[in-house]
Amino acid sequence: MVVGNTVIESPSQERHRYFEALGLYDIWYHYFDVGCRWIAGPKPKLVGHYMLTYQEDGQKHQKLTEDEILFEAANVVRMGKDLLYLISRSGNYRGAKWLQGVLGEDYRVHTAADIYRSSHIDSTVLCLRPGLVLLNGARVNPQNCPKIFDRWEKIYFTDIQPTPQKTLEFHDNVRKKIYAALVKLGIDTDLEHLASDWIGMNVLSLDPETVVVDERQPALIKTLESHRLTPIPIRFRHSHLMKGGIHCSTLDTVRDSTLESYVD
Repeated sequence: MVVGNTVIESPSQERHRYFEALGLYDIWYHYFDVGCRWIAGPKPKLVGHYMLTYQEDGQKHQKLTEDEILFEAANVVRMGKDLLYLISRSGNYRGAKWLQGVLGEDYRVHTAADIYRSSHIDSTVLCLRPGLVLLNGARVNPQNCPKIFDRWEKIYFTDIQPTPQKTLEFHDNVRKKIYAALVKLGIDTDLEHLASDWIGMNVLSLDPETVVVDERQPALIKTLESHRLTPIPIRFRHSHLMKGGIHCSTLDTVRDSTLESYVD
């Protein structure tokens, strides 16, 4: 995660991501050399029952304990001085407390605990420009919408395109078999699951007028255009398999802006 001139390595709750940040170290050393601050969250032990399973509404869900500091960068939406932090199976309250502590008084970390319980926030809440937010209408409604958006214009979007049939077939016929074979070898992976249909809502705002969007989402493109935004459609065919959309797969490090408050 990049906040201001600070690079923050987040302490993921996923064992298979434990050393993932090492792949970015050449980049981080460059930024460190030119004056950026580089910090890392405490490395979690990830032992015992740090992920609890529970039943609700006839479905099985998971949530993190508060034994360690755990969160992933994609649990956070950045809006100038304010950061919205999702409490879910990929971020706990201790993580939000640690993040507020290291960022200090210049920033405010707000938690949201009742809009999405699975993981990551960037297919649920996406800030398009100051004062305009795109919200997953299947998860967020006027009753549970985070208070920091009280004065913002809100787009409650629901008309998402489903996962392509070929992707579903490849997952069932190939990925699940590979997952099962690796389990027998004692290897933990995340190949068992696909991203949800909502990964198609995962867009990237380049500036207050321009948004990069998956070309397979015509309704979303029209919605953005109706709010005086310019969509840039791109082909992003493996987002469901990678479990990462356009925003998930990017990390902006340089922007022309000043530190402002957009929610006061």
